[in-house]
Amino acid sequence: MAARRSKSTPISDLALARERELGSGISPWLAPLATLLTQDLALPGYFDRVRVLDRHHLPSDGAVLLAPTHRARWDALLLPHAAGRRATGRDCRFMVTIDEMKGLQGWFLHRLGCFPVDQGRPTLSSLRYAIDLLAMGQQLVVFPEGNIRRNGDPIQLQQGLARLAQMAATQGVTVPVLPVGIAYGHARPRPGDGAAVCFGPPLLARGQGRDAARLFTEDLSQAMQSAEQAARSAVGRPIDRP
Repeated sequence: MAARRSKSTPISDLALARERELGSGISPWLAPLATLLTQDLALPGYFDRVRVLDRHHLPSDGAVLLAPTHRARWDALLLPHAAGRRATGRDCRFMVTIDEMKGLQGWFLHRLGCFPVDQGRPTLSSLRYAIDLLAMGQQLVVFPEGNIRRNGDPIQLQQGLARLAQMAATQGVTVPVLPVGIAYGHARPRPGDGAAVCFGPPLLARGQGRDAARLFTEDLSQAMQSAEQAARSAVGRPIDRP
């Protein structure tokens, strides 16, 4: 059964049908509880300090696609801290891998506004639901690297996020894509580490087709790299590049 939606979230009948199909939504009781547990207990209990840099780049309303680097499981808690309901008055809707949406973890994630996508063969329903959320002016989080990466290599992305932005544009939804850098005091976060989230200037995907998607993906990779460099500098672990 799908979780109940937040009463403040408008949704069309067609989008509601897709939401029910995917079993996702914002639980009116679990979401506030999760915010309390993560932002008042888990984050301050584990990290010495959490810094949010350049939040002025984050739109206060309207559709936005957040494209964060993916360095640890803590990322999914830091993003709502930096851009969620306490910071902006709205929730982060996460598109996550289908494997993350299984079992007890999946039960919670479904009720916190997350929805699954099969990275190898994304269903049309998942993609259309993502566009539904953007059309309703919500903020959607997609980790364009796919998996957690800690090796410090230059960021290289697939074109999935660019294609999603292109698809949205064909439906009349022009959405800014915000590169986000996330960093910790160690590659594997330790108790007492510092943590930082940095928002870069928004990018717009222009044009259609593979070449436009490739160029946008290259620009996004560089922008995410810059945002991560700023975040890592804030926690005393700058990226050392020749």
